Amino acid sequence: METPERHNVCREAVYKELFFAHARHVRNFLCYKGAGTEEAEDLMQEAFLRLWRECQNVPAEKAKAFLFRVANNLFLDAKKHEQVILRFQNSQRPNHDGEDPQFLLETRELRQRLEKAIAQLPEKQRIVFLLNRIDKLTYAQIADRLDLSVKAIEKRMSQALAKVRECVKV
Repeated sequence: METPERHNVCREAVYKELFFAHARHVRNFLCYKGAGTEEAEDLMQEAFLRLWRECQNVPAEKAKAFLFRVANNLFLDAKKHEQVILRFQNSQRPNHDGEDPQFLLETRELRQRLEKAIAQLPEKQRIVFLLNRIDKLTYAQIADRLDLSVKAIEKRMSQALAKVRECVKV
């Protein structure tokens, strides 16, 4: 006959067994709900941590349900928190819908400084800068196109960015 101690979630062996049996399923459940891989991993670990904290109150046969319920609640709480943050950020963001003359003036001045800075770059740096930032080519693609090493492209881009940053500073 099995003793109740054998199925006590607070026993390390039972807890490990539960972890190996259910961790992947809890993580997959969270991904299915919409969590990213890292978020699902974090929430799964938090669910198991809470199981450990509540091990005296959770019978082993109900541990799986406990884990999924806690994981679901953690996920929902995280999503609610994200919405609160988004609402706060949106409420703090100034309204730049094109009607603020000061904003339009600052934007125009910044664009002019940026265009001037790019025009003043040495030709080799300007070509790399424009291929990367305007044509959206990777350093490897630029290196192939210009028959240069990726390191040479990285160096030119670094120099170009430093010069543009310096010219655009307010």
